[in-house]
Amino acid sequence: MYINKAMVFGNLTRDPEMRALPSGGSVTSFSIATNRTFKKADGSKQEDVQFHNIVVFGKQAETCAQYLKKGSSAYVEGRLQTRTWDSDKGKQYRTEILAEVVQFGPRSAGAGAGAAAGGSYDGGGDVEPASVPPFGGTSSGSKPAREDAIDYPQEDINPDDIPF
Repeated sequence: MYINKAMVFGNLTRDPEMRALPSGGSVTSFSIATNRTFKKADGSKQEDVQFHNIVVFGKQAETCAQYLKKGSSAYVEGRLQTRTWDSDKGKQYRTEILAEVVQFGPRSAGAGAGAAAGGSYDGGGDVEPASVPPFGGTSSGSKPAREDAIDYPQEDINPDDIPF
């Protein structure tokens, strides 16, 4: 058995670009940045950032183009595929994640006004915009939408304190 699976969670580095295929379907592409922090042998901290090219097809592509914006966080699960082509610079390569599942991360102030609050799309159905109250609006008529959000504590976690 062979496995080709990629899972990334990070922030979009640019707004999604949606295009139409000759068959009439939709394709959306965007990139996600992930980072990790580690300690070098001399004890100094080093940060490594990776950029991942994501391609989404069909109804899921339309949903991603509608709700994701630069800075939005997203979880993407899919398979790796490398495309090759010839150009005047020589042979070119591009490795992409062909998304099977895209889940939208929590909405933040910098994520753009079009990002869905806690919305996700995994290919099984449509995101229902009517269930997401507008900014400053109310859900169930009495509480403002921002009061419904989880209030996480603002703590700095020191990686040296983690036992594994």
